[in-house]
Amino acid sequence: MIKIYKVFRVFVIMAAIFATTSCVQDDDFSIPEDLGIEENKGLDALLTSGATEISFTDLKAKYTNNNSLPVLIDNNIYIKGYVSSSDKSGNFFKELFIQNAAQHPTAGIKVIVNQVDSYNQYNFGREVYIKLKGLYIGEERVGNGVVTIGGTTKTNQFGTIVQRLTENQRTQNMFRSSTTLEMMPLALTLSQVNSSHIGIYAKLSGVEFPTNLDGKRYFDSKEDFDTLRQLQSCSGTIGYSKFTLETSSFAAFKDVLLPTGNGSIAGVVSKTYDGTKLVIALNDITDISMTNSRCTPLKMDDFTVIFKEDFESAKHNTNLNFKGWTNFAEAGTTKWREKNLEGNGFTEFGTFGSRAPLNIGWLITPGFNMNAQSNEFLYFRAAQHHLDSPNNTLEVMVSTNYNGTNALDATWIAVEAALPSQSNPWYEYVYSGLIDLSSYTGTLHVAFKVTGSGTDTTLDGSYQIDDVFLLTSD
Repeated sequence: MIKIYKVFRVFVIMAAIFATTSCVQDDDFSIPEDLGIEENKGLDALLTSGATEISFTDLKAKYTNNNSLPVLIDNNIYIKGYVSSSDKSGNFFKELFIQNAAQHPTAGIKVIVNQVDSYNQYNFGREVYIKLKGLYIGEERVGNGVVTIGGTTKTNQFGTIVQRLTENQRTQNMFRSSTTLEMMPLALTLSQVNSSHIGIYAKLSGVEFPTNLDGKRYFDSKEDFDTLRQLQSCSGTIGYSKFTLETSSFAAFKDVLLPTGNGSIAGVVSKTYDGTKLVIALNDITDISMTNSRCTPLKMDDFTVIFKEDFESAKHNTNLNFKGWTNFAEAGTTKWREKNLEGNGFTEFGTFGSRAPLNIGWLITPGFNMNAQSNEFLYFRAAQHHLDSPNNTLEVMVSTNYNGTNALDATWIAVEAALPSQSNPWYEYVYSGLIDLSSYTGTLHVAFKVTGSGTDTTLDGSYQIDDVFLLTSD
């Protein structure tokens, strides 16, 4: 349950002989005077001005739909959110993140301000309103994938970026309400974290630091600004799934030794400054607990291989034509291609140069007899390159009524897999994790479906698939 902490006003009346203290609950006021007269007036004015609340997703789309050029907000709109970051421990600097709900958030956003120790005003869980008119939406570094609210823009050798809100802009555009909510971290596995979680307070469980970091501290004294420490987990995959913890050189806990056990970590999902890696950053060291025994990862030897396709026989730059596989273009004419580079075969679907406004390509496996064994798992690896938009998608689906000829007549059910996103380096393979298919019977097909475009340059990226396995743990 969300706990709402109400603000109480304390009036202290001094007398020559005695002192009297009284506490008054603020139920009669939507915004208590303790927030400051000007802040009260500003929020009241915003909420009575006829301004329209906009979703985080729609706000960020104003930038992503504008070819990576910052957008000046010139209409009367605002967003409301809850502070998910805290600079109290020094791990954030002149920035704060807010998310769209205190529980089960679906989006977050970054705000850059010319203010230190912002936790005194924008405390963790505080409800905040941002009047957007006159502000910009863009990125602090072009191409880093962290959509940010700023106060002005600047053009450098990389493009046009947003810069911090001035103190005047902050006081005139950012308003607190009297509400502070208990923030419930969004539970995620390492393989589930993607760019849609940026700005969200999340909790990763079953994680640990690799043994080669034993005796190391959160911050490496050889670094100037930030230190990246690898996290790993044994959950739901063969070997380890991996993620990254980022710690600032100004963090109060920077010299604390890393824990050597297994457990959980809660923090804000973000990216490195250059945008090459997704990371999690601690608000405080109390958000990490690793006192359990270390985990032991699964190995391929723990399973029996029912089906394997490594695409090693691929003929470079031809439409895929493997026995039993279906290669189908639902929209446009582009199909999955066979690729073979430096002795490694794989398949790829890319829409660059197709000249079609919409490309949808299906790649469907041969049928698997799910009655011949039990405890089946799908396992594969995938990579991306030149992805510029989350709308350029790879979907993984299964069907038990596909007849081998018409994919669109079949019923397809999406399955959850770890997939590459814009945050992954180009051509870096991501392992899907073990996808449990044990509940299916009969003949099962697996489909890889990509949606892209040959005319929209934000949707002309490519996906690669390799090493598709069906395994059983029997």
